[in-house]
Amino acid sequence: MKIGFIGTGVMGRGIINNLLKANYDVVVYNRTKAHAQSVLDNGATWADGPKAIAEAADLVITMVGYPKDVEEQYYGDNGLFAGAHAGQIFVDMTTSTPTLAEQLAVDGEKYGVKVLDAPVSGGDVGAKNGTLTIMAGGDQAAYDSLQPIFDVISKAANRFGVAGRGQHTKMANQIMIAATMLGMSEMMVYAKAAELDVAKVMETLAAGGAQNWSLDNYGPRVLAGDFEPGFYAKHLLKDLRIALDEAAKMELALPATDLAEALYTKLVEQKNLGDEGTQALVKLWAQYA
Repeated sequence: MKIGFIGTGVMGRGIINNLLKANYDVVVYNRTKAHAQSVLDNGATWADGPKAIAEAADLVITMVGYPKDVEEQYYGDNGLFAGAHAGQIFVDMTTSTPTLAEQLAVDGEKYGVKVLDAPVSGGDVGAKNGTLTIMAGGDQAAYDSLQPIFDVISKAANRFGVAGRGQHTKMANQIMIAATMLGMSEMMVYAKAAELDVAKVMETLAAGGAQNWSLDNYGPRVLAGDFEPGFYAKHLLKDLRIALDEAAKMELALPATDLAEALYTKLVEQKNLGDEGTQALVKLWAQYA
């Protein structure tokens, strides 16, 4: 199986490298070729655009930044659908909108292509270590056929139903992540203001009921002054806005998510820190500014 992969960012590089280690033939495209150089050095080959990727591959995975970027890769004269052929599977791992995921699945059928939405959780560490969590929506048979691929890049993969359901599940994930990021940030700010040994506090909390993924993975980075993106703050803000839009359609009030969106808006749009990791949220307080 030849795998096409579009998007060689922080997450994409880890996934591609694991596919290469598993001896898959991977052809890649990224809008900035220089960002693909590390995976090219590891054995991936280059294609000049989405259409060329579709023409060359049996399976195509996309992992880009925003819903508009997804549309750009799939549609148009140089898009994936322009190079599609019957029997292919396209998988969008971008965290995008359920509505777009549904539309991609419908449009894929016109070409005999199954399009799955399969956003992931686990950050740069999960991508590097092959321990992502995959949340999928779309055709059951297509999903089942991808289990060998999912086994290489993830520790858990689940299908939640028809197209769009994977994106809905990812929204549930991001709602939870946002809450734990807020909790971690306020805990660290409070502990520092109280002149506690923050590292010792974190070690203690991690052994009790306050333990969570954000604390384990991002707390140490904050202590080390490391705000490099395992997951971009601007992308979490995008996700929170999608979640709130979908909640509004269902007439749901999500006050904690509203607060998280407001704080990440301040971080990204007022502090201009969108290209830092989500852990940069602590910089909204003087203790870590």
